[in-house]
Amino acid sequence: MQAMNGGGPLQELRRVPAALWALARAALGPTVFDRLQAANTVGTVAMLLLAVIGFLGGRPEFLDLAIVYGFLNVVGTIAVLKFFRYGGLGEPGEEERG
Repeated sequence: MQAMNGGGPLQELRRVPAALWALARAALGPTVFDRLQAANTVGTVAMLLLAVIGFLGGRPEFLDLAIVYGFLNVVGTIAVLKFFRYGGLGEPGEEERG
């Protein structure tokens, strides 16, 4: 049974042009934040495709991989933003002084 919106495996291929568009934005983006958002979009589209491929192929472990990939995407985005805001990710053993 197909999804309520009439979707199927071929309809999921609509996400591929979105990833290609985001890759173009990552290459041509005028600022670092444009490139970061494009990289985040590519990661999200890849996560969605991985989950859908796993669901359609009957491989539930792909969903676990998609969740881990999404988590790494978020952590990577936060790390890059912190790096550009503070100029580094912090030193080992560095403590905040009060």
